[in-house]
Amino acid sequence: MPVRKLKPVTPGQRFRIVNEFSELTTSNPEKSLIKTIKKSGGRNNDGRMTMRYKGGGHKRRYRVIDFKRDKHDVHAEVKSIEYDPNRSAFIALLNYDDSEKRYIVALKGLKVGQKIVSGNSVSPNIGNSMPLSNIPLGTMISCIEITPGKGAALVRSAGSYAQLMARDGKFATIKMPSGETRLILSNCYATIGVVSNSDHQLTVSGKAGRSRWLGRRPRTRPVAMNPVDHPMGGGEGRASGGHPRSRKGIPAKGFRTRSKSKASNKFIVERRKK
Repeated sequence: MPVRKLKPVTPGQRFRIVNEFSELTTSNPEKSLIKTIKKSGGRNNDGRMTMRYKGGGHKRRYRVIDFKRDKHDVHAEVKSIEYDPNRSAFIALLNYDDSEKRYIVALKGLKVGQKIVSGNSVSPNIGNSMPLSNIPLGTMISCIEITPGKGAALVRSAGSYAQLMARDGKFATIKMPSGETRLILSNCYATIGVVSNSDHQLTVSGKAGRSRWLGRRPRTRPVAMNPVDHPMGGGEGRASGGHPRSRKGIPAKGFRTRSKSKASNKFIVERRKK
């Protein structure tokens, strides 16, 4: 997927780098698989702001994604590759042999007309979904379940992938995109392939207004606040603010916040690099 640098005919386009979206085949979503999204603007049911820096943004409709891939041994044809405003990856519309339609997260190299399937004993081709126990070692995988049958929770963003390293007993060892190595139950499902739109990380918005279109309001720097508002606030003149920390005083930039007594610690073989 190529990116393109715009000719700077306006100040907002001077640094902008856009995605060409050449993989997309249609701009019209499947009507039976879209839902409305109600925006909160960061307010709770009392109308009080409980989450800062949210609000505005373009209206979106949610595309219902099949993360479970629980339609086993029924072949589906890829009808289209589409844009999804709710995620960084592209999505693919599937037409199953029994005429049902579903969206999935599109994989790199997935083509219109290609046949894919999910199940216990399917071939490890791009787009197919199968248990970790049946996937060949060393395979690039994505959309991985943590709890069997609950649906994909890991490795779903644009360009990301994990690697199946080993199997031992009822656990499989997975090398995560972060560099962490962890154990996941072998009967959890995963999809073969790398998530689409790997050039997403190369795009540059070019202007602050594009953040507003995405529903992100301007963020106030902590050092510009008063001491009553933030631990890094206050001081005479342009005070730097001391050690970087959150509003609640938890140190940032290298301080590890994961609980030492967290139940899932026993499944982490190697922590991610700093």
